[in-house]
Amino acid sequence: MNRISYTLFLLLMAVLSTFAQTVRIQAPDVCEVGRRINVSYVVDTQDVEDIQVGEFPGFEMLYGPSTSSQSSFQMINGKTTHSSTITFTYVLLAEKEGDYTLPAASVKVNGKTIRSGTATIQVLPSSNSSQGMSSAHGSSSQGSHHSDGTVSDRDLFITATASKSRIFEQEAVVLTYKLYTLVNLRQLAGEMPELDGFHCQELNSKAQLSLKYERYNGRNYGTAIWRQYVLFPQKSGKMTIPSVSFDAEVEVTNHTADPFDIFFGGGSLTQMFRKTIRTPEVEIDVKPLPSPVPSNFSGAVGKFSMTGTLTPEQLDANDAASMRIVVSGQGNMKLMKSPSVDMPKDFEVYTPKETDKTTSTAGGAKGNVIFDYVIVPRHGGRYSIPPVEFVYFNPDAEKYVTLRTDSFHLAVAKGQPVAGGTSVREKEDLRVLSSDIHYINTRKANIRKSVDGFFGTTVYVLIYIGALTLFLLLLAIFYRQAKANADIARKRGKRAGKEATKRLKVARKLLKNHEAGPFYEETLRALLGYVGDKLNIPMTHLAKENVREALAARGVDEALIRQYMDVLESCEFARFAPGDPMATMDKIYESATQAINNLNKNL
Repeated sequence: MNRISYTLFLLLMAVLSTFAQTVRIQAPDVCEVGRRINVSYVVDTQDVEDIQVGEFPGFEMLYGPSTSSQSSFQMINGKTTHSSTITFTYVLLAEKEGDYTLPAASVKVNGKTIRSGTATIQVLPSSNSSQGMSSAHGSSSQGSHHSDGTVSDRDLFITATASKSRIFEQEAVVLTYKLYTLVNLRQLAGEMPELDGFHCQELNSKAQLSLKYERYNGRNYGTAIWRQYVLFPQKSGKMTIPSVSFDAEVEVTNHTADPFDIFFGGGSLTQMFRKTIRTPEVEIDVKPLPSPVPSNFSGAVGKFSMTGTLTPEQLDANDAASMRIVVSGQGNMKLMKSPSVDMPKDFEVYTPKETDKTTSTAGGAKGNVIFDYVIVPRHGGRYSIPPVEFVYFNPDAEKYVTLRTDSFHLAVAKGQPVAGGTSVREKEDLRVLSSDIHYINTRKANIRKSVDGFFGTTVYVLIYIGALTLFLLLLAIFYRQAKANADIARKRGKRAGKEATKRLKVARKLLKNHEAGPFYEETLRALLGYVGDKLNIPMTHLAKENVREALAARGVDEALIRQYMDVLESCEFARFAPGDPMATMDKIYESATQAINNLNKNL
């Protein structure tokens, strides 16, 4: 039974491995007319019986297929994995410009036919310059440059373009800086200047640059979007985006290099060249928003929708309800104002909490902004809250649009009055009672003379005397504590020499017993402990730099400080140094004893 199960398992694994095989195509995305390219079909196994590939439109097949195989073994935690591939490569020559589809390949693996996918490739016209694009690496090769290594403005430049040249105030416009290069660009740096009159948001600031090829003025450039910004003009009129400077580092061919120097390592075929690139200015005509502007205009420009909810719909007086207004769409959502709500009399409405759930896109901020209002009704009843309005400007339709929610209904039961205050209904009752006529009280009123103030009373004097007594008592306690601390520091400094002598005696015994590790530890304790006790430095602050500064502050001679620090470093080094730690114990002991004695005399 076990053999049968094992055999079935092997058959299942063989079937699964057959279906797991894939064929993938590898080819450049773009090339020039007259350029050679390699198109490869990679199979995830070497058990390939046959391969069939269709025609290559737009290309002449110069050679193929050539085959190459690769195998790898890997062992991790006793488990061995094996992988193998075989690659079929065709060498093609681009004949005509246009967009072409490279054919799929079909291969037979263990009697099963597996097909690859297809790939598209763009063939550009041949470049006018002798140096074109490098199809092997998918990047631009070096363009033309002068003998002194400079690069012309036609080989490397950056354009600045606006998605619209005529917009409304607060309408989004995309500013794009695009790189064009025919040279080997190594580094490019530049920052957007401060823009007066614009609110600016950067798009894809951390995106990786990848070159794509584009036909421009008869040449095939490697191009990339360097930076993109969404701008919202804050005023109308002719507005200018200033020129931006970029610092580029380019690798160019060194025509003046001596071949003999290069052969013997004294030169290089390439050299780095720095170039400053300036973008052109961009002008935008900003139109003012149409008049008259609605009084409840939110400042939003774009396209939006709005929803509103009220929860709960039943509650007690003086309890809180939540009204949520959600504005969704695309535009200057980070600059718009919250919708205004019209509540019944005696409702309290707090400043809404704003939650921004937008992302920056080419059309402005996109997503939704949530406004949460807290509403507190102060007395019972049934109320109808008018619809919430949101007015925005649609630049495409060139008109103001008003959005409205449905009306809200709220049932409020009579609750407890607010502590420390009078409810609105009670205030209304008081106003009614005040209009009645009451009898005049003819009895003699009992009027007492009130105290003019607290100052000068008996209680005031007692509190003043008590506070003064407490202050003097605390002052005496602090003074006594400071004096005690000073006495402790002074006593610690006086016994510093004795404590160091005790530690050195212990180190001497360890030296005689040839116990290297404990010896060096005790010697370090003697050195650091002496300075810590003498200068009243806590053990946690006994770093070498702190010790050096403290000794210098006490006026210790620089030679003594250097002697002490040398012994300290020698002791630390000998403690962990390789080799025989016993060899230097005698010398370090004598040096430590002498350093402590010299410091003790000086201090």
